[in-house]
Amino acid sequence: MKYTVYNQDGKEAGEVTLPKQIFEVPLKEDLLHQVLVSQSSNQRQNSAHTKNRAEVRGGGKKPWRQKGTGRARHGSIRSPIWRGGGIVFGPRNEKNYEKRVPKKMRRKALFMVLSQKAKENLLVVLDELKIEKPKTKIMAAIMSKLPAHGKSTLVLYKDGKDIYLAARNVAKTGVLEAKNLNIVDLLNYKFVLLDKAAIKEIEKTFLK
Repeated sequence: MKYTVYNQDGKEAGEVTLPKQIFEVPLKEDLLHQVLVSQSSNQRQNSAHTKNRAEVRGGGKKPWRQKGTGRARHGSIRSPIWRGGGIVFGPRNEKNYEKRVPKKMRRKALFMVLSQKAKENLLVVLDELKIEKPKTKIMAAIMSKLPAHGKSTLVLYKDGKDIYLAARNVAKTGVLEAKNLNIVDLLNYKFVLLDKAAIKEIEKTFLK
């Protein structure tokens, strides 16, 4: 697939041939949904946790004798029906939300999303993405000259911390190393901004 290439001034600078195996993969919505759900689940942080009656502090002594007081019988002040007692059916951090999907399926789903971005002209390809200093102002100025200006954009780079530092605070912009690309981040942004080096990095990483 031939695709227009821009320079950092926003002017057309020729064309690039996008790898067919990555950018011309037909869409299968069922597979895409399965991979998206699995990756979203794997990113889930299971931090909510309540204590049951065995874990709350106190309650070792029977609050009063079994018979003769006229009150209901109780064995512990940490019973779930007592204030300050254990929680019944509360969230527990032992639950595992991980879902496993084969590597080939994950990669094919990734290629499907990239193919749709290319098909809908939502890729912005630069001949080179390079800045002198890691300044947000510089990165914002470059992006203002490109077709994705003002839209939510995921910036992909091959290496170099400067791009990450410069792009992370630009409004409506995410930034990610090309080798760590995944469909959750891709689908969270409308446009994808990358240079030729990032395309080669994607090819090198995901076409092994």
